[in-house]
Amino acid sequence: MDPWLVGSEPSERFPVWTRANVGEVFPDPVAPLSYSLMMREHVEGGWRDALINMGAYTADEFSPGKMETLGVHGGYTYLNGSVARLIGERTPGMTAQMMDDLFFGAQPGIPPYEPAPGDANEERTAAMTATLEWIMSVEHLDDAAASAKRMDQLRAERPDFSQMSNQELWVRARDLMNTQFRQLFAEHIFLTFLAPIPVGALTQICEAVGRPQDTMRIISGVGDVESAAPAMAMWELGRAVAADPSLTAAFDAGLDGLHERLASLDGAGAAFLADFDAFIHEFGMRGPREWEIRSHSWGTRPQLALAAIDRMRLSDESAAPMQRQQAMAADRKRIINEISTLLEGDPETQGMFLAASKAAALFNAGRERTKTTNIKLVHECRLPLHTIGQRMLDDGFCEEVGDFGLLLADEIDDWLNDPASFKDTLRERRELLDQYSGIQEPFVFYQTQADPSTWDQKGAAPVEPVKVGDVLIGSPGCPGQATGVARVILDPIDPTALGPGEILVAPSTDPSWTPLFVPAAAVIVDVGSLTSHAMIVSRELGIPCVPSITNGTRRIPDGATVQVNGDAGEVTILALPE
Repeated sequence: MDPWLVGSEPSERFPVWTRANVGEVFPDPVAPLSYSLMMREHVEGGWRDALINMGAYTADEFSPGKMETLGVHGGYTYLNGSVARLIGERTPGMTAQMMDDLFFGAQPGIPPYEPAPGDANEERTAAMTATLEWIMSVEHLDDAAASAKRMDQLRAERPDFSQMSNQELWVRARDLMNTQFRQLFAEHIFLTFLAPIPVGALTQICEAVGRPQDTMRIISGVGDVESAAPAMAMWELGRAVAADPSLTAAFDAGLDGLHERLASLDGAGAAFLADFDAFIHEFGMRGPREWEIRSHSWGTRPQLALAAIDRMRLSDESAAPMQRQQAMAADRKRIINEISTLLEGDPETQGMFLAASKAAALFNAGRERTKTTNIKLVHECRLPLHTIGQRMLDDGFCEEVGDFGLLLADEIDDWLNDPASFKDTLRERRELLDQYSGIQEPFVFYQTQADPSTWDQKGAAPVEPVKVGDVLIGSPGCPGQATGVARVILDPIDPTALGPGEILVAPSTDPSWTPLFVPAAAVIVDVGSLTSHAMIVSRELGIPCVPSITNGTRRIPDGATVQVNGDAGEVTILALPE
């Protein structure tokens, strides 16, 4: 097998690499354009900026010119687990293992942390102590709010791409990425790595008072989580469909031709499409693989959003996410008051508990806000590039709208000047993409990754089948319990197999999956952690969830009856399909 088109070298200083918390963001081989335009300099630079800003590292601890925080190995994107572990070792009250648990969840095959020279650093620990004090006292995340406002303004001022030349479109996308992304990404990583710290403090205090299961409930129903907002809005659109016979009939006829049928309706159809257009205006940047520029979003392919609304409209009113969120918010407030009362004899610990409860809500919401802000910028780069891609497709110079992503940034100008000369190149790269998409990348590797030619085909490695009575152990995700029929869904692009009240079993999830959480009774995920994006959103939507059920999508048969315990992080097999 030929090597993938782009990639980075492993790090001697930081040897552990993992797909956790990034496999759901970049599930496929990373596209050459995303690597060369976004990752190689801006992602790595922004990540280092964040680690230095928080005080965990100094600039001289990283190798110049290398990707050591996030890398592309064998075509797939990996996070550096060693870098994250060191934050735990240098933060008072935390450890490398705590960072593993909070940030990555259960990881098969990950080696235990072994201290290396330079890991212990009194100066960095002092800096992290100051950061910890700031985390526990800050009231507002002003930088994140300012950046979000700036991206909203960028959206409001979006030009008419149909009136721009291909060269003008490319210059816009390139310049937006080069001038904006590093700063926005640094803000996101800064909050991403700080968000687990107050959660770690809550975990220790809840365990000390004999209520370890309450950590999750304290970080549930916090409100103001932007990644949950699209699901809330979709629910309202689904209710409008369920309440109107003509809209219901249009959806009952299937997704093919749905938009045209809605447009042909009087009154209700026009009103629904107006609301749907407003939804796309607000949330069009979201969608599967939303960090990948070549991927479609709800804005470039609205039928993806209509498919999710189609599932929601079949749900009973009792599944309303707003009601669930309010119930979890009330439960959260009650538990905080109860534990605070238990700690009245220890004012110092009580103060730490209350500060950590407030900080956990603030930073987890802030993390989701900065992620959304980044995705808004990515989308403003995506749209002009997809416009170019559609023109090239119409003119017969490529086979898919997203083929532009198979080119490197320094090839785009030549492609625009002579697209015919790249037809064979694009075809060869698409074939290579298909080869790499079909093999199963290692979830974790240490120091050196095995050559991709030795990897199994996806789904080929044997797994142990489940039996009735088996209890699969994952990680606590979102509290609550539910029993129902398991539906294995491998891609949010096609959610039609999921019925209301069934259990969603997914390989991994990012916020684009969360609209499918709403009609589901519960969610089971192959990989994930307590503070991963999808877990934060599931807790906001009030959906019981268990992440880190390794190979769950392969071991749990579609149609099995399962019981999901989000508090314990367990899935029990009650019955197998006939």
